[in-house]
Amino acid sequence: MLGVGLGTAVYQSSRSLPFNELYADAPPAPAEVTIEKTKKIKGLSKEQTRDVISSQHLQVKKSWENPGVYAWGSNSGRVVAPDSEESSIKTPRRIPYFDGQLLRDLKLDRNFGAAITEKGDLVQWGTAYSRDVKEPTQTLVGKNLKSITLSKNRIIALGSNGTVYSLPVSKEDQASGPKASEGSWMPFWPSSSKLSYRTIHPKDLAWSEKVSSISSGLEHLLILTSTGRLFSAASSSEDFPSRGEMGVPGLTWSTRPEGPYDQPHEITTLRGFEVSDIAAGDYHSLALDKEGRMFTFGDNTSGQLGFDPNNESPYIDAPSLVPISRLYVGTNLSPKVTSVAAGGVNSFFTVDATGISKPGETESRTNTLGRVTADTWACGQGILGQLGTGRWSHVQGTPMKIKALSGLYEYDEAKKMVIPIRLKQLVVGSTHASATMDNVTHVQAGASSRDSPNDTNWGADTVWWGGNEYYQLGMGKRNNLAVPGYIAPLDSVAERERAKRREEHRFQITPRHNVNIGGRKVSMEQRVECGRMCSAVYSGV
Repeated sequence: MLGVGLGTAVYQSSRSLPFNELYADAPPAPAEVTIEKTKKIKGLSKEQTRDVISSQHLQVKKSWENPGVYAWGSNSGRVVAPDSEESSIKTPRRIPYFDGQLLRDLKLDRNFGAAITEKGDLVQWGTAYSRDVKEPTQTLVGKNLKSITLSKNRIIALGSNGTVYSLPVSKEDQASGPKASEGSWMPFWPSSSKLSYRTIHPKDLAWSEKVSSISSGLEHLLILTSTGRLFSAASSSEDFPSRGEMGVPGLTWSTRPEGPYDQPHEITTLRGFEVSDIAAGDYHSLALDKEGRMFTFGDNTSGQLGFDPNNESPYIDAPSLVPISRLYVGTNLSPKVTSVAAGGVNSFFTVDATGISKPGETESRTNTLGRVTADTWACGQGILGQLGTGRWSHVQGTPMKIKALSGLYEYDEAKKMVIPIRLKQLVVGSTHASATMDNVTHVQAGASSRDSPNDTNWGADTVWWGGNEYYQLGMGKRNNLAVPGYIAPLDSVAERERAKRREEHRFQITPRHNVNIGGRKVSMEQRVECGRMCSAVYSGV
């Protein structure tokens, strides 16, 4: 559960007495101490009792028993409900094709979806893929893919060996486009691929260096290597990036060097900075180095780069260091950015702010020295509430703290101390976002026959906010949300029927755990995806 800072309340009597009648109150009688007894429900086993008394325990259990994909939001492209003609899906609904499946990755757009199976094959669906094929279909197979990212009209996939593949979304374009030459089981007998795709190769990689991470906007792609070097490339076959999001000053369609239009370009400005995390919005980019410094470049018309917009120069085409320290002036805290995220015209980043001393500091503050406060900041456009700060603003250049996700603490019984609650995952769609807290979880209930029925499992708190015009927040209502809020369990109706509950409970993400699925032991977890006007939760391997 979300924690808060510790505090002490002091109560004082408001009763006034004449001076000569002042007296000390008699000490109150000691309160009777009652030890809570183990809850046992007649006729039910320990495990059945856990299901009834704990919504979170039931959610964890069901996520293990029924892995798959829940999706909701805009269904105009038959993405969240491929077998339905409904325009919007108001609350989480399972996609039957993925029942019982574990996925390596999943990404959703309004008109097409893509997923990587447990074996590393690509699956596609949606009207942008094919108006005639309604069920998800395997396309790029045998490449051992590990992650994917989406541009305006292409899917970019990263193989486990570091190879980057780019293929058109459309089934027709995959069939009619040029086919790559592939190896064959017969020596000296190459064959052509079954569908059209391209490979993207950064130049001059070291012998052991390979691509480790990718992130795409509508037209550009960020490519991070295992040594911390950052490259960018065009990711759409419709338009060449033109808003500085490539991070290469002066690079345009007319000035690009000879070679493929989607050839990678090293962002030389960041040489010497070991980049550890990347994120791409629609037309802007974020890069974080291992020292906790954040660089931004691209479109800044809504302040999404962390600077106030300049109408005369709306784009910044070279990586610019965001002065995070200015956000903590006068706080006796030393900030370090720990992660970045982006989507649409918004940017988010998390900070670990450590308490420090200053010359002349009194001893009264020594108890806060070294104490870490975990904060989350946002900038960009918030007219739909997508900043999560509680404000509805068109432009936000100076980053604002998301108070609901900042300065949180909880007591860790294992460590016997109060610890900050950080974010485990921050996923940003085009107009909405979701954050999963890295709070203390428990997934060992019932492991021993000596466990009490009150020993239940619980997962990580997950909150949602932003635009909700297509029910992408999963609340069943259409109003936008400017502050992070909870949603109901994914299958709340079945949960209430099974556990006979009347009250509402919140959804929690199941953390990674070794689970027996189909007679085999697998390490799995639930993950969130926020796409373009739609959302999903899937079982990840």
